[in-house]
Amino acid sequence: MTDNNKDRDDAVDHEIANELDGVPEEFLADSDNGEGEEGDEQIAALQAELEQARQDVLYAKADTQNVRRRMEKDISDARNYAATGFARDILSVADNLARAIDAIPEDLREDSKFKGLVAGIQATQREMEKAFAQHGIVRIAAMGMALDPNQHQAMMEIPTADAEPGIIVQEMQAGYMIKDRLLRPAMVGVAKKPD
Repeated sequence: MTDNNKDRDDAVDHEIANELDGVPEEFLADSDNGEGEEGDEQIAALQAELEQARQDVLYAKADTQNVRRRMEKDISDARNYAATGFARDILSVADNLARAIDAIPEDLREDSKFKGLVAGIQATQREMEKAFAQHGIVRIAAMGMALDPNQHQAMMEIPTADAEPGIIVQEMQAGYMIKDRLLRPAMVGVAKKPD
């Protein structure tokens, strides 16, 4: 071997030694030194750890998606039902407007002195109904309907032959829904067979 070849081999050995500096000894050990089974066990253990880490990442992603969906639903509910408390409070105003209109006798409605008052109360009632509609608040249908315990509250049974038992024949107080939730049940009288 010539001196040039020896110098070149020494330079390569020195470069390889520099590259391997800091690499742990177990990675530099020759794989054919009888430790094959131990190496296989280490690989199997590392693969098991890797699989467990993958599962943990998948579970973390799923949890994050569930939290995000829950938060989106909470935000949506807050937007849709934010006016619920206020709407419940204002329903009594709507009830009183309806009572005021119902209390005015027909002959006074046509009287020129009361015509403006009646028109004002009716206009106020229409504006309130318009505001309710804008916020998804709707009146529950009751008269002539079958009793629905999810929307109606039966206050009494009325013996009558004019309607089938279980049919609403009187509405004492209007009920309302806000979007798909019950705001207030309709208080009703339900038909029953006469004695």
